[in-house]
Amino acid sequence: MSEYVLLVDAHQALRTAVAAVDPADWALRTPCAEWNVTQVLQHAAGDQLAYAAAITGGPGPAENPFAPSGKLRDAPLIVLDLALDATATAWATVPADTENVPNPLPQGPMAARLAAGACALDAAVHAWDIAVATGQPSPLTVEMAEALLPVATALCEPLRQWGAFAAVVPAGDADDAADTLLRYLGRDPGWKA
Repeated sequence: MSEYVLLVDAHQALRTAVAAVDPADWALRTPCAEWNVTQVLQHAAGDQLAYAAAITGGPGPAENPFAPSGKLRDAPLIVLDLALDATATAWATVPADTENVPNPLPQGPMAARLAAGACALDAAVHAWDIAVATGQPSPLTVEMAEALLPVATALCEPLRQWGAFAAVVPAGDADDAADTLLRYLGRDPGWKA
């Protein structure tokens, strides 16, 4: 699965998860410590806007994605679609064989394949956060997880020793690729609200 196709799939997973949230569920707790569903949406949208801004040099997110307010200025799908559209437009300008793609990650410029994979990883995992918090089925498919695990490893390992990522959650007996990816990123695939 190419990283650009993976990015489209991850964006669709995030959009589907957000579209299915009941209006009464935006304040529910999520697997992201201390954040509710609204804040995870703001964080995910902010991350996507940060990728777009890094690529285009345009404006980034209006608020800090790592300190989301929990107050949306627009309807949830408007917030998300503005971010996903900006990101898709930005990535459309980057040839797949580009070696030094600017991005918001601390590693700095990287190959398009890895940077697009990182953007997809972010969208897919936050789609999972929102889905499980609101009782939806997981949007993280085994195929998507298999494609994202090498990306996660390449991104996390150099920085994990500095505390930049959550610790790996121990493996379960019946883990599939999606469970393995979630555990690698410090999430419990069996998390319940």
